Amino acid sequence: MPDIEVLLYTDGGCSGNPGPGGWAYLMRHPESGKQLEGSGGEPETTNNRMELSAVIEGLRILKRPSNVELFTDSVYVGKGMSEWMPKWKKNNWQRKEGKRLVPVKNEDLWKQLDALLVTHTVKYTRVAGHSGHAENDRVDELAVAAYQKYL
Repeated sequence: MPDIEVLLYTDGGCSGNPGPGGWAYLMRHPESGKQLEGSGGEPETTNNRMELSAVIEGLRILKRPSNVELFTDSVYVGKGMSEWMPKWKKNNWQRKEGKRLVPVKNEDLWKQLDALLVTHTVKYTRVAGHSGHAENDRVDELAVAAYQKYL
């Protein structure tokens, strides 16, 4: 992979699952030192939808194809991008459940992320949540603030 151009830290969460949810990102361009934050929420959603939304919204703000190192505490997002999505696409956005194929949960968001992954080269790096990682703690704080207005 070429040199990383931007670092993207994301988080999503809910008060209850499902329940009011929030997502957030922090985008950093190491070369220039510039940094952007964004967040949003929904009155009724799930943790996984908010984790995906954070990554999608962070990638959407990029104005040109970029090399991105994604830092997230979401194994769901990481494994989905790196392991599961190729199989889902091959099976027309279906996954195996027992011996049968069923629709992928959050298919609408996975398809949005898939389209962004065509434009950007993304390397997934897992961080432990709530472990004193400064950027992960910041996006968690923003995501929680984003759903507070729905409580």
